[in-house]
Amino acid sequence: MGNDVNRFLGGTVAGTIVKLLVLSLIVGFVLSALGIHPADLFHGIIDFFRSLWYRGFSALGEIGRYLLIGLSVVLPVFIIIRILSYRR
Repeated sequence: MGNDVNRFLGGTVAGTIVKLLVLSLIVGFVLSALGIHPADLFHGIIDFFRSLWYRGFSALGEIGRYLLIGLSVVLPVFIIIRILSYRR
């Protein structure tokens, strides 16, 4: 069991914990120096999907508008063609 865990972690448990702590310290320092906080990243991702959601529905609104404009031309032409073909 212990050998499987060491193989999964890529080393001993203690060695892996030390590596993760050092890496976390370095990443934390770099993000802090750049003025980036984990909450900002989380809110940025949420805002991205929210804007994508709203833009998707506005795109559907544009499609609906184009559909109504086209329908105002196509429907009368269709009705006229059907009436003219019905007479034959």
